[in-house]
Amino acid sequence: MKDKTTPENGRERGEADALRASSLLQSRRVPLARRTVAMVLAGGRGERLAQLTDWRCKPAVPFGGKFRIIDFTLSNCVNSGIRRIGVLTQYKAQSLIRHLQRGWSLLDGRLDEFVEVMPAQQQLGANWYRGTADAVFQNIDALLRSRPEYVLVLAGDHVYKMDYGRMLGEHVASDADLTVGCVEVPIAQASAFGVMAVDERGQVAAFQEKPADPKCIPGRPEHALASMGIYVFRAPFLYEQLELDAAQAGSTRDFGRDIVPSALRQGRRVHACRLDDSSVASEAGKPYWRDVGTVDAYWAANLDLVSVTPELNLYDRDWPIWTYQEQLPSAKFVFDSDKRRGVALDSMVSGGCIVSGATVRRSVLFSNVQVCDSLIEDSVLLPGVRTGRDVVVRRAVIDARCQLPDGLRVGVDPHEDRTRFHVTAAGVTLVTPEMLGQNIHHQP
Repeated sequence: MKDKTTPENGRERGEADALRASSLLQSRRVPLARRTVAMVLAGGRGERLAQLTDWRCKPAVPFGGKFRIIDFTLSNCVNSGIRRIGVLTQYKAQSLIRHLQRGWSLLDGRLDEFVEVMPAQQQLGANWYRGTADAVFQNIDALLRSRPEYVLVLAGDHVYKMDYGRMLGEHVASDADLTVGCVEVPIAQASAFGVMAVDERGQVAAFQEKPADPKCIPGRPEHALASMGIYVFRAPFLYEQLELDAAQAGSTRDFGRDIVPSALRQGRRVHACRLDDSSVASEAGKPYWRDVGTVDAYWAANLDLVSVTPELNLYDRDWPIWTYQEQLPSAKFVFDSDKRRGVALDSMVSGGCIVSGATVRRSVLFSNVQVCDSLIEDSVLLPGVRTGRDVVVRRAVIDARCQLPDGLRVGVDPHEDRTRFHVTAAGVTLVTPEMLGQNIHHQP
């Protein structure tokens, strides 16, 4: 047996070191996006959207005339060059799974590209996903098989345009163990988010999940720095932290409540990446990010799209939003007399729609909507809605496949609406088929 100090052994160690160095150099030549796997958290209900999520999870809620909310996160991945994506599903996921199968099979498995659905399967015990961190932990075997250097953890229920490549570059340049995507929000809304304090180097100094009394940004008392629910981890660090968290009694198994604060207590390098530095700006030059988690926020974000210069640019050919493209005829507008004219003004009208002798103003009509001899103003009509004659709809969200009977008034008398429908504090009315006595389940 050779002694450890023999020349032969020394040469072997030198060759091994050279091989490791060569392997590391080759790894660095591969773009960061190719060395990354994204895990999209898409299992939440989104209870603040009220009855809109009775039959679908929040990421599957339609948005912007033809998209689903999750399309924005997935499009950001593909446009950023990240082509290995796991989508973690749980709550009422069938419509989401169907959408992913139809619209997101565009990647090539032969090139190790995928959008893979990862439903809760009790992989590590008798529990379903108990939190965002637990959802990733229960799929750790899939990550290990893909052997990424970096893991990008994303929320699938926000609407925004962001270049994750910039965030990955910032993560590597800062030599961080964990990078948290963050955005400035009004201090009045900050208690709904994780709120952080950041030093002059961009390192996170403190983090509180949904604090009752959020701290403002120094010198900016009206704003707080909030987590977007977007994280970049060095893969070994993520595995280590998930193992520690799984063994921790009393943990809620959540990235914001548990993983990030634990990393700070351990003295690990936690970096803050501001949306301003990694966003794909709107035509107005502003970063765009919306948590459309309430009926009011959902209604407002959709209605903003009909403005002359919306904050969210859906017509950007350099950063397209991808989705399932249903084969539909063009929208049609029929009748043109003084008393009966089919028109849509300051509105978005999707494929398959028919506006028959009706007036549509400042509204979004999703696919296959038919409006007949009615008035629609400041409203969002989801796929497959049909109106009878002489219907008036104002400041409303009409859920998919609702059949509005002749003469129905929505958004005209708030007191009457509250007896039948869901009316928000801001006066937006939500109507679902069940509220109309129509037994239509498993909506798109």
